[in-house]
Amino acid sequence: MHIQVLAEGDEQALTDLRAWLRRGPSTAGLRVESVKGDGPTMGVLETLDLVLSNATAIANFAVAYATWRTTRPATAGTSGGARTMVHGDSTIDISDLSAEELAELLRRLKSDSGDAADTGSS
Repeated sequence: MHIQVLAEGDEQALTDLRAWLRRGPSTAGLRVESVKGDGPTMGVLETLDLVLSNATAIANFAVAYATWRTTRPATAGTSGGARTMVHGDSTIDISDLSAEELAELLRRLKSDSGDAADTGSS
């Protein structure tokens, strides 16, 4: 399952999230790639592309993301980046989801997309 987390003008949020995922023992092995902009935004970090290959990866990402969001300082007047996730044609604000809600959403999206890759249940 391929998802993207958008910067929404907050490149630092994606840099922090990527570092958080790399440091976590349960998420260090996730495939995470930084995507930089073309054209006028050339070189600016725009998205993180993630591949969540099975149910364990989905759960680990959900817990790590929800925990990371709680560590982010609230900046007055801004909503911060890394709040929006894209999967296929779906764009979803995930900033207020608990780890359980995010994991369930990801499982439903994976199921709805017909992604038959290893889901952790045979």
